[in-house]
Amino acid sequence: MKKAFQKSRIPEQSAFVVKELIAPNFDKNWHFHPEYQLFLVMEGRGTRFVGDDMRSFKPNDLVFTGPNLPHLWRNDQEYFEKDSQLMTRGIVVYFPEGFLGKDMGEKDEFEELQNLLKRASLGLEVTGETNTLVRERMIQLVQKKGLERIIGLLEILLLISRSNEVKTIVQAGYTNANKESEKDRMSRVHEFVMDHFQQDIKQEEVAALINMTSSSFSRYFKSRMNKSFSDFLSEVRISHACKLLHSENLNISEVSYDSGFNTLSNFNRQFKERMGMTPKTYKQDFQTRFE
Repeated sequence: MKKAFQKSRIPEQSAFVVKELIAPNFDKNWHFHPEYQLFLVMEGRGTRFVGDDMRSFKPNDLVFTGPNLPHLWRNDQEYFEKDSQLMTRGIVVYFPEGFLGKDMGEKDEFEELQNLLKRASLGLEVTGETNTLVRERMIQLVQKKGLERIIGLLEILLLISRSNEVKTIVQAGYTNANKESEKDRMSRVHEFVMDHFQQDIKQEEVAALINMTSSSFSRYFKSRMNKSFSDFLSEVRISHACKLLHSENLNISEVSYDSGFNTLSNFNRQFKERMGMTPKTYKQDFQTRFE
């Protein structure tokens, strides 16, 4: 397994890196790094984790994250099946703090950019028409060289900085409390939950996975994720249930069982608490919107 903490992705001779990713699945390890990251999903579906936020992703998902903000784009389980023919594709840009040089970045002309970079510390999701414009420029950026590539990135950042179609992802009070010495602990927790959430998971067994007692793990997890482990597990299951409810072929009971809930009543209660409506209403609302 790759470690959650990695050295810079940017060669010393380059100001930043942009590349197209094509693989059976995105990197499934929860991690963070010192560079800013702009990531566009072009092909692939799954669950996106950024800081303390978790939600589904699909093609055109576009996120800008600041330095050391933990993240993970975890593909749905079908992407990891032995005979899967599914593929993922995306474009990622990494650039360091001060990539334009310290003195230049502090000039008045770069005030918009500096404000954007500060906002990126909580992660930014780019939506609407801005998403369309930035996607086009990111595709073009892959082919650009030299100074044109620098100008292309600045154009992208300018679009994002002036847009009102940019949403903050994590809660304002979130800070990354993970230490380098902890290495891949949280990555192992994420991977275990995503692989086993449809089964009965006890906090004790997850704690044992990273050599902790249940009580120590409870405090550790909440300090890193701003939520309890049980809430996190419930969010993963509800997110999966939402995807299943988009299918006309499954009834509510089948969705409940396939999402890891022991009883239908517990599923209905937790779903309504988190989604503000019952699974039945959610399913009907989705079908009405896409008829």
